[in-house]
Amino acid sequence: MKYLMALALLAGVALPGAGQAAISCTLLVDAATGKALVREGQCEQRVTPASTFKVAISLMGYDSGILVDTATPQLPFREGYVDWLPEWRTTTSPAAWMKHSVVWYSQQVTTRLGAERFQSYIDRFDYGNRDASGNPGRNDGLTQAWLGSSLKISADEQAVFLRKLVNRTLPVSARAFDMTAALMRHARLRNGWDVYAKTGTGSEPGSPPHGWLVGWAVDGGRTVVFARLVQDAQGESGPRAGLRVRDAFMKELPALLEKL
Repeated sequence: MKYLMALALLAGVALPGAGQAAISCTLLVDAATGKALVREGQCEQRVTPASTFKVAISLMGYDSGILVDTATPQLPFREGYVDWLPEWRTTTSPAAWMKHSVVWYSQQVTTRLGAERFQSYIDRFDYGNRDASGNPGRNDGLTQAWLGSSLKISADEQAVFLRKLVNRTLPVSARAFDMTAALMRHARLRNGWDVYAKTGTGSEPGSPPHGWLVGWAVDGGRTVVFARLVQDAQGESGPRAGLRVRDAFMKELPALLEKL
């Protein structure tokens, strides 16, 4: 709860009460054809991307040269940075940033991009609602837009974005694609599929917290992109909402893929 309260305060949103309607979506899409293989729930509902936006930031960072490889740049932690988790209070590399979902590292990358380049990437990616303005009246979009603020995306839109990533049709360099995939490498399933994934935990004004897992799975020449969104109707919270979604979905994923 402490983590979610901090997230809500940072993003300028209210914490929800129990008993509100929950959003959920399970979406698997063939990367080559765009055909929805599994689509269950409210996959058209837009919410904050939270830490799943690190996928887009990674592409921006490597394309612009701010990020170099999995180990460079190593940025030092400074007092005043977002430090909710112990793993965030240390010098951080791109690999550690993605693994531990370090908010302040994202903010350092976007700040170095600057508002004009940041918005340009979002527009060229056609990412969600493309609104990087941030919280009303705060001029904080460069560091807050994706944290329960102005930028919203649906599971359907996550899948569209991920298809462009795996098919390499986004306007970024080959290295940006390669390095982002390297950071997202997650696991090999028991049935041989290789999974690339990113979690996210967020909340909306007056709504229960939600967890994301987005990514893709590869088996030989076939690639399937996926998005799982779960919003808890009881308002259960914590730093691991996205991890709970990840753990549940990864248990289901082999069977889902075997049915395709």
